[in-house]
Amino acid sequence: MPQSSCTAKVANIIAEVARNEFMRNPCVDAGLIPPLVQMLNCKDQEVLLQTGRALGNICYDSHEGRSAVDHAGGAHIVVDLIRSLCSKTDPASEKLLTVFCGMLMNYSNENDTLQSQLINMGVIPTLVKLLGIHCQNAALTEMCLVAFGNLAELESSKEQFAYTNIAEELVKLFKKQVEHDKKEMIFEVLAPLAENDVIKLQLVEAGLVECLLEIVQKTVDSDKEDDVAELKTASDLMVLLLLGDESMQKLFEGGKGSVFQRVLSWIPSNSHQLQLAGALAIANFARNDGNCIHMVDNGIVQKLMDLLDRHVEDGNVTVQHAALSALRNLAIPVVNKAKMLSAGVAEAVLKFLRSEMPPVQFKLLGTLRMLIDAQAEAAEQLGKNAKLVERLVEWCEAKDHAGVMGESNRLLSALIRHSKSKPPGPASPSEAPGLNTHWNYDVIRTIVQSGGIKHLVTMATSEHVIMQNEALVALALIAALELVTAEKDLENAQLVQILHRLLSDDRSAPEIKYNSMVLVCALIGSESLQKEVQNMAFLEVVSKLRSHENKTVAQQASLTEQRLAVES
Repeated sequence: MPQSSCTAKVANIIAEVARNEFMRNPCVDAGLIPPLVQMLNCKDQEVLLQTGRALGNICYDSHEGRSAVDHAGGAHIVVDLIRSLCSKTDPASEKLLTVFCGMLMNYSNENDTLQSQLINMGVIPTLVKLLGIHCQNAALTEMCLVAFGNLAELESSKEQFAYTNIAEELVKLFKKQVEHDKKEMIFEVLAPLAENDVIKLQLVEAGLVECLLEIVQKTVDSDKEDDVAELKTASDLMVLLLLGDESMQKLFEGGKGSVFQRVLSWIPSNSHQLQLAGALAIANFARNDGNCIHMVDNGIVQKLMDLLDRHVEDGNVTVQHAALSALRNLAIPVVNKAKMLSAGVAEAVLKFLRSEMPPVQFKLLGTLRMLIDAQAEAAEQLGKNAKLVERLVEWCEAKDHAGVMGESNRLLSALIRHSKSKPPGPASPSEAPGLNTHWNYDVIRTIVQSGGIKHLVTMATSEHVIMQNEALVALALIAALELVTAEKDLENAQLVQILHRLLSDDRSAPEIKYNSMVLVCALIGSESLQKEVQNMAFLEVVSKLRSHENKTVAQQASLTEQRLAVES
């Protein structure tokens, strides 16, 4: 298209026509894109302005328009133009920059391929620089924010953003905002960016946390719709910043940090949103032993139990889930378990046994499993609690919720394995009689009578070695201590066939083979199960394992072979 005094007017007419959705494809079909892209090389600012508008409007929500601009190389020229104009602060240049940013936004909106193309062209550092220089220009700032919002969803963009001073620029801009809508726009960029751990730390160092705490303080008692929305966004973003190890530790400051103290004050708040954010924040702070020990020693457990108490009857499920998550994490260090049990955490958690919400069930189970690890008295009390065991057996069948099903199985096994007065050695047949005085028969009987056996047998076939092993150890203890009670259930669950399969499978881990043989030795104390073992030619499978590369497996294979030979 040759340049003339009419060129800008023609581009303007195309821009106006392309505002109508049904006219965008005809513009492409008429071959208007290549000449429009050529016009981007013009020096006339009005021509550039109208051409940018025309291309932006044709690209809006139009795959064909974007594709045509892509093929004509339009995006590359526009990025170069933005780069060359970036430092100019006169009104005409700022207007041009606003239009070009809008054009790129329409060109790449919700299109990963085109967004990646712009990122590879190096548009991100340019736009960040633009934001810093033109932060007084509301229209251009807004266009930059929308462009960031588009690009920030892509993982590759976050790496590029991390090499710029985006955190500093956004926090600076955020501090100036008064209007809710403008804050919301910045939040929409911050949230995806804050998923990157490097940017999390940059945002913390740029002072974002102080801005968020200020918003929480201003909005917590308000019931205005905008304030409620801001409170939620600010507290959610605060929790997100704590997901990074470095940013979290920086804010924890050995438990003395003002941010940590402020977050603690959210837990007894009357706002469900703040209660939720406070509990989630504690769960995030509780990601290493040092933090967990400090928090338990400084009374956080009581705060969380008080919070749970407020949500027992018709409570807020998300708050229940968050508080239980925090308690589960706090229960991981060995030194915290007895303290938390003494504080009554197990009883507080059991109040939620009636919950029908899988996320709550999942965290409840995880918390109890963490608490009873090597805590014999607690494991014994819970293991004899028929209501708990019956609920666990019920949840072991929750096929729609794999997490709940897995945790229920693991807790059943843990109740058996930990309900002892002192740790025994490996559960080998020669030691089994000596074990009897240390283990609690009532726990095993309660689990057997509640129908737990079949679930433990199924768990032994899990794809996760740790779960297989936990199941086999629990079953070996049942067989060593309560074989008569469990005999029928073990037969019905086809345990012998499963053990044969585990021992024959070359892919079975050494500990699985070892514990399977321990269990076989215990099972032959039952006449009916012994017959099953004999019928399945275990001797042949076991004798092969005598040459196993793992010495413990090989030794157990020799012991098992001797035992089977004696019994046959």
